[in-house]
Amino acid sequence: MQQSHSLDGWKRSHKLDELDSKHVGQSVTLMGWVNTRRDHGNVVFVDLRDQNGLTQVVLDPANSPDSHKVGTELRSEYVLAVKGKVRARPEGMINEKLLTGTIEVVVDQARILNSAETLPFQINDQIEASETLRLKYRYLDLRRKELKQRIMARTRLVSAMRNALEKEEFLDIETPILYKSTPEGAREFLVPSRIHPGNFYALPQSPQLFKQVLMVSGFDKYFQIVRCFRDEDLRTDRQPEFTQVDCEMAFVEQEDVINTFERVVAKTLIDFSGRSINQPFPRMTYAQAMEEYGSDKPDTRFELKLKNLSHIVKDCGFKVFTEAVNTGGIVNAIVLKGGAEKFSRKDLDELTEFVRHYGSKGLAWAKKKEGTGKDSWQSPIAKFFDDNVLNEIEQNSGFNEVGDLILFGAGPHDLTKQSLGALRNQLGKKLNLIDDNLLNFLWVTEFPLLEKDAQSGRYVACHHPFTRPLEEDIHLLDTEPQKVRAAAHDLVLNGHEIAGGSVRIHESALQSKVFETIGLSEDEAKNKFGFLLDALQFGAPPHGGIAFGLDRFIMILTNSDSIRDVIAFPKTNKATDLMTNAPSEVTMEELRDLHIRVQKQVTT
Repeated sequence: MQQSHSLDGWKRSHKLDELDSKHVGQSVTLMGWVNTRRDHGNVVFVDLRDQNGLTQVVLDPANSPDSHKVGTELRSEYVLAVKGKVRARPEGMINEKLLTGTIEVVVDQARILNSAETLPFQINDQIEASETLRLKYRYLDLRRKELKQRIMARTRLVSAMRNALEKEEFLDIETPILYKSTPEGAREFLVPSRIHPGNFYALPQSPQLFKQVLMVSGFDKYFQIVRCFRDEDLRTDRQPEFTQVDCEMAFVEQEDVINTFERVVAKTLIDFSGRSINQPFPRMTYAQAMEEYGSDKPDTRFELKLKNLSHIVKDCGFKVFTEAVNTGGIVNAIVLKGGAEKFSRKDLDELTEFVRHYGSKGLAWAKKKEGTGKDSWQSPIAKFFDDNVLNEIEQNSGFNEVGDLILFGAGPHDLTKQSLGALRNQLGKKLNLIDDNLLNFLWVTEFPLLEKDAQSGRYVACHHPFTRPLEEDIHLLDTEPQKVRAAAHDLVLNGHEIAGGSVRIHESALQSKVFETIGLSEDEAKNKFGFLLDALQFGAPPHGGIAFGLDRFIMILTNSDSIRDVIAFPKTNKATDLMTNAPSEVTMEELRDLHIRVQKQVTT
């Protein structure tokens, strides 16, 4: 019996998904983890697992007493190496679910390379352990087939995107990670400088400024698969550190950027999964997306568009509606054809609670029944409307057949759109209206360039302050900045923004004008973005680009529920790493070297 824990010259001959009937009679050397062990009397059967798959090995005392002895000592997740011969499985014992299900390996020699402690949870895809426990033992969770396949799919996607970009003659160029702090939107992570006491680097939210400078430097097409950092509140599709496929092109207009990256996406998907997609992708303006879907990243795999009824109900007898419209708000509705029977009063109350999470005060509803006028409306609010208003609502919304259900939202414009947009997505899932096999790409364009900050009252950039205004709107910067549209473009896939970009400002005068509009003085602009402003004065070409959220893209392509499922070592929604216990305190000596004093938070 061999109990050596070293390889001692043993080398794997095959991976554990490779053997089939054509290998019968061959001698092989296999290595992996004990996935399952079954002791059938004298004979021990082991499903040996590696990154690629499973192979059944047989430790039979009639063939090798020493190997059988090793088999009796095995437990789940022991690391095992075996030498033996491939044989066909007996008739009736073939496992059609396994790539290697037609064969098994009869072991001549077995070697335990390492043992394993009792597991904190069982390693299988029907996982019952909490996410907290799985993140603490992430190295064990990553052994699960489902999770491992997602990480491997991520690798294939990166390779496919790289190949597609290189075919379009993009150059892979690295940019700095230790960066200058710049106000680009989200909070930054700061890194203290030991060499320059009191000064800090920032980790980049994106390589935005550097890629623009690369265009000024005379590079034609740039890309980078780059780590980015944002110190912001998290959710299922956000992490404090994430990966972008960052891209920029010189001498282009928006149409050039859009057409190029449609080709990149199409080639990527062919290489990644063999799947072809229709081109060109549909396009929609930001205004249309918000009006019809209540979202700037609409899921177009199902209908349920929002209906604007403000003009109909502005003078009706229902105070909630009239006050909303007369104070500058809106009344919108969603109609569910044949939905009346699917939603009880309890269900409708749950939908009301759902929209309240988005700031809405509530949800009004009506069910269409037999009859005419008010008699055909089963609703607490029907009594407030005359027949003319009811008829107009029905004609404009499509709420006109027995069994229909209409849901109303009323209030401030943005809040109402947001809450009903979220409700629309919730209904799509609840009613199984979404085909998970679809890949619906959509370009959203003509975003607002600027918006007013609620606290300061100042204009701020909706995307970033280097986005170019549409040519026909530049003159509005002086008079009506809120009406200026941006030459920006987001690529949406199944209700998620997977990429965003724009044509950039390449003239220093226009860039300074935008800075002035958002309240940055000349000195402030120079301090924050001096190197970019300087660069723009030395012959900057027209340029534009886009950045893909790699984590989000692969999350959708693998039908994962969270980007944590496609990142090898993710953080929790509180930005902590449960496996390494990061972030953590550092020693006083380290703080002293960095000239930093930590003030303990006092709780009362």
